[in-house]
Amino acid sequence: MAQKPELDRVDRALLQALSTNARASGAALAAEVGVAESTVSLRLRRLQSLGTVRGYRVEVDLASLGVSLQALIAIRLVKHDRSEIDAFRAQVPHLPGVLGVFHMAGAEDYLLHVAARDAEELREFVLAHLTGHPAVAHTETNLIFEHVDGDGWNKLVG
Repeated sequence: MAQKPELDRVDRALLQALSTNARASGAALAAEVGVAESTVSLRLRRLQSLGTVRGYRVEVDLASLGVSLQALIAIRLVKHDRSEIDAFRAQVPHLPGVLGVFHMAGAEDYLLHVAARDAEELREFVLAHLTGHPAVAHTETNLIFEHVDGDGWNKLVG
């Protein structure tokens, strides 16, 4: 098991500040955390090298691009053969419209978060990429009416 990196007050404060605004300047982060800008730069590089900060990303409003439908698709595999699981896991994140992949314990093996322009595109995704896949035994599609990002992870940093 990998050793958990030690994070002090400054590291934790930086993570909190970045969660609010990942585009904040070094000067703004330094002022918020109460350290020198050079300290912020060193700490951020350290957090990145440790893998604690895995990256920065842009959030795109998919609806503004005409992609207004999202779904969670539960997938049960035919069998739990390691090579088939690995092949499925390697392929599925790159399918068109896939936003996230969760490998799970329980009745279902995977949960895919997908986006589509409409119900027909979602149906075509399921038929073209899932129901005919040799590793897939069963799918169940659930439409998402609303999604709200959580910030409860901040309390785990504290």
